[in-house]
Amino acid sequence: MPSTPRRAVIVALVATCGLATSLFPAVAAPQPETTAAARSPAMAVRDDSLPVRRITLYRSGVASFERRGTVRGDSVVQLRFDADQINDILKSMVILDFGGGQINGVSYASREPLARRLASFGVDISANPSMMQILGQLRGARATVATPEGQTPGTILGIESRLESLGNAHEPIAVPYLNMVTASGMQSISSRSINAVVLDDKELNEELTKALAALAEHRAEKTRTVDLSLSGDGPREVAVAYVTEMPVWKTSYRLVLPDSTPEPSRGKDQPATILQGWAIVENTTDEDWTNVTLSLVSGRPVSFRMDLYEPLFVQRPLIPVPMIAGVAPRLYAGAVPMPGSGGGESVDRDDGVMVDLNERVARRNAPAAKSAPRDRAVMLGREVAESASFSAADMAGYSAAAQGMAVESGEVFQYQIDRPVTVERRRSAMLPILSSPIDSRRLSVYNRADGSQHPMRGVQITNTSDLQLLPGPLSVFDAGAYAGDAQIGHVPPGDKRLLAYAVDLDLSVTTVDSSTSVVQRIRLVKGMIEQTIKQVSTTTYEFANKDLKRPRTLLVEHPRMSGWTLPEATNTPRPVEKTDSLYRYELTLQPGKQAGLAVSQELTTHHSMGVFDLDLNWLVQQHQGGRMSKEAIDAVREAARRRGLLEEANRRIASLENTRREIEQDQGRLRENIRAVERASQLYTRYMTKLTEQEGTLDKLLTDLDTARSDSKRLQKDLEDFIASLNAE
Repeated sequence: MPSTPRRAVIVALVATCGLATSLFPAVAAPQPETTAAARSPAMAVRDDSLPVRRITLYRSGVASFERRGTVRGDSVVQLRFDADQINDILKSMVILDFGGGQINGVSYASREPLARRLASFGVDISANPSMMQILGQLRGARATVATPEGQTPGTILGIESRLESLGNAHEPIAVPYLNMVTASGMQSISSRSINAVVLDDKELNEELTKALAALAEHRAEKTRTVDLSLSGDGPREVAVAYVTEMPVWKTSYRLVLPDSTPEPSRGKDQPATILQGWAIVENTTDEDWTNVTLSLVSGRPVSFRMDLYEPLFVQRPLIPVPMIAGVAPRLYAGAVPMPGSGGGESVDRDDGVMVDLNERVARRNAPAAKSAPRDRAVMLGREVAESASFSAADMAGYSAAAQGMAVESGEVFQYQIDRPVTVERRRSAMLPILSSPIDSRRLSVYNRADGSQHPMRGVQITNTSDLQLLPGPLSVFDAGAYAGDAQIGHVPPGDKRLLAYAVDLDLSVTTVDSSTSVVQRIRLVKGMIEQTIKQVSTTTYEFANKDLKRPRTLLVEHPRMSGWTLPEATNTPRPVEKTDSLYRYELTLQPGKQAGLAVSQELTTHHSMGVFDLDLNWLVQQHQGGRMSKEAIDAVREAARRRGLLEEANRRIASLENTRREIEQDQGRLRENIRAVERASQLYTRYMTKLTEQEGTLDKLLTDLDTARSDSKRLQKDLEDFIASLNAE
């Protein structure tokens, strides 16, 4: 709001508006002492005396409204809002009195929750009860029940359910019965036979009528009145600002490409690529926006809803439903030029002229020069002589003039419409906000992930305007004819983007994938064999240009594999730029010719394994191939020799163990035979002699076994110590 020498009294209504004076005593303007009789009563002022003068639309689903007008003396300004807007109004309203008056406060009709209002009546109908449930609430009330048999007066005792079989039903159902105390005693009446119930108590009838009226009133309450109480002397200017929910404003673009084949007769005056932008705004209110100042902000301030209007009896959060953007056409990410590619130094124009970045920035503010109309072009308003179509020069020279100005407001960028805007209630408008020449070059873009055998026909644009390009759809016109649609993301000034708007059927592509894995180096590290393995993944593209008249500049998007790098060899193709997930390669296809592109990525990994996990003969081959040093292969051979000694010792232990088991088995057989023969027989003597000889052999065998086990332990330790100390490049 513009500054003014007059004192402005500002009250931000973020709490209960009736307490504004007590909460902000420092900003309340001093008032002259007057008696109640001396001051005239407050005059009610309608909201049309404070018309909407300024609207700022945000892309977060809210809008800021500013009303301005003149009030006189003590006034009450009545503003009308939809019931759903009251919470936002209470959260954000700001009132300014530029004439030194005092803001007494804001009043509005309170809204009690409907369920609580209905529960306060003598008959609670908040849960949409049935007739029997209502009668259950009226226990003790006198009533007259009408049935086909007649009328039954009495006092309502209560409701009960009974199981009854009805018709051909296999299972009984519960039927409510009304129990009443009558002059002749207690009586139960089936709900199926009740035609009407008349309450004798008039107050209960009135309570039921009031509850029904509250329901009808709740449905009818769509508009709320907010009264602004102002005190002061004479006429003075007052402003009211607030934020409320509004549809997100949208952008739509037209990209007008010049003819792909320049006319030699025009020389350097070839038409430039023109980008036209439109803003789509929607007035969903019940009030006309007449000659308002409209601003369109690209930022997204934090905005939420909070229920300040309804009295709070139970504290519970009000959380909005998250909004997730739907799936959109493909967007090309901004890229970083690769070193040495020249991607950030100049841009190839279709006419063969290289445009330096400094020159591009210098001419950013230069107005678009109108192209001289061609002989076949027809000015707007003339008869069409030769053709009913119009050219790119017509679209660039005679299109709607942009009404948007770039404005920096705080830390956000906004378009400010430079002339008053009028949008009728419940209508929408499309306003031109951008018309600027930009740098561009035609490209065909191929990405294998698109699943097509043909690249996309596209264009690479550079935002050489001073305006932010916001996300939105973009229609491409090539030489005045519609060529296709694209979608553009957020593009700041000076940034580049790719746009694809059609399939380039004149280009075809085939791809072949291959991969290799080569051991580059083997060394010993802390007793482990470490292999350095280089993996190479290659994709070979073959492109064919079937257009016999025009060449193609092709941009190939190749996926970046996580952890993989480009080959260091200088003879491999280098990308011109990269994104977080892609490399982009550029090549030119002459008319009717073919061209290929082989893209490789490398990954070097290190694998560790035990010294004896790899075959010694294979390691010898690696040594002979220069991938393993002589020291390393000699160390492995020494380890193999030591392991051979250990294995030999273990085999000796196994042999001695086997001999011991055989002797012990034979001794068992001899002892069984000795028990079966007489002691005086020769066989007994022979068995005993052999058993004695085996005992001597077994004693020597056990001694040898202990020695062999000691040797095995020593060799095992020597081998482990040797392996642990192995380090050889």
